[in-house]
Amino acid sequence: MSWSEMQPLLSQACWDTLYMVGWSTLIAVVAGLPLGVLLVLTDRGGLLQNVVANKVIGQLVNVARSMPFIILMVALMTFTRWVTGTTIGRDAAIVPLAIGAIPFFARLVETAVREVDGGLVEAVQSMGGNTWTIVRKVLVPESLPSLIAGTTTTIVALIGYSAMAGTVGAGGLGDIAIRYGYQRFETQLMWITVAILAVVISVIQFAGDFAARALHRRGGRGGPGPRLRLLKAEEPAAADVTRAAAGDTAPGDAAPADVSKVA
Repeated sequence: MSWSEMQPLLSQACWDTLYMVGWSTLIAVVAGLPLGVLLVLTDRGGLLQNVVANKVIGQLVNVARSMPFIILMVALMTFTRWVTGTTIGRDAAIVPLAIGAIPFFARLVETAVREVDGGLVEAVQSMGGNTWTIVRKVLVPESLPSLIAGTTTTIVALIGYSAMAGTVGAGGLGDIAIRYGYQRFETQLMWITVAILAVVISVIQFAGDFAARALHRRGGRGGPGPRLRLLKAEEPAAADVTRAAAGDTAPGDAAPADVSKVA
């Protein structure tokens, strides 16, 4: 097969792969982020401790993660047809790709959130912060570099899943490799497909690592951002308590720190 014949096939396959992976990643992040945070909050000792709910959600996530993707695609065919009206093509592939990625990303989110320093959570609680405030202003911002790294890992995994989806008519680079490289013995086209996948994955991994490092330097987990702002928010309250102890003001005059100042 000549390059002029390969080019339109590869161009369409690249677009189909990016389309499937892009939408699947978006759905996985939107659904997996709150699910992962919920696993942390409902765990023993969590802010919303509910051991029964945590065990049920955790088992559902484990079952979904343990299922091989090719089997998951077959098992979801009826649901996929109900959602998209078909079981083949790139739109149909998004359904099992997203459902397979949600529990995977949720566990990565859970791991990232558990790494947040408990002292920050206690500091916001002492200033009257509720659960939503703690999640929005401490847990998510502090774990953001790890969340970016987890998103990168999810995208790379979805690219591999999309190649498997190509074996059942989803399109994309996996479909080209199977139909032309394996079934028609177009070895050159198959190796070009492998090279394209390697380049795409390398670029995505580099971009994800760069973004995670940049966020870490600007005040993500372990950085000076939220920690420094929490210390500044606590300084007025500490000063009032010191003056009250010295007799300058009455203890009741000490104003509580405003948790809304913690960005």
